[in-house]
Amino acid sequence: VQLVESGGGLVQPGGSLRLSCAASGFTFSHYDMSWYRQAPGKERELVAVITSDGGNINYADSMKGRFTISRDNAKDTVYLQMNSLKPEDTAVYYCNFWAWRNYWGQGTQVTVSS
Repeated sequence: VQLVESGGGLVQPGGSLRLSCAASGFTFSHYDMSWYRQAPGKERELVAVITSDGGNINYADSMKGRFTISRDNAKDTVYLQMNSLKPEDTAVYYCNFWAWRNYWGQGTQVTVSS
């Protein structure tokens, strides 16, 4: 099982980034997928969840209206489109799914700063 995040970087406040998480080693289309983030000195927090078929999506309150999670089951990839980024969005962003235990990617750093 492998989850590989990409797309992070340095962006100015108000900017946008699109994160990708490429999955392999399991039947991607069978599992709900999530994005989490962890800021320095803080606990890891849930950003968004998308069901296996993409039919249901939930966001943490602070991300609603700014972030969009999506998936392409043909490409075994889940995405996180982040708009109107704020300095407090600075964190390492992780892809995740649960199958009898949590599986995590290595994370991708997002830094929002002028």
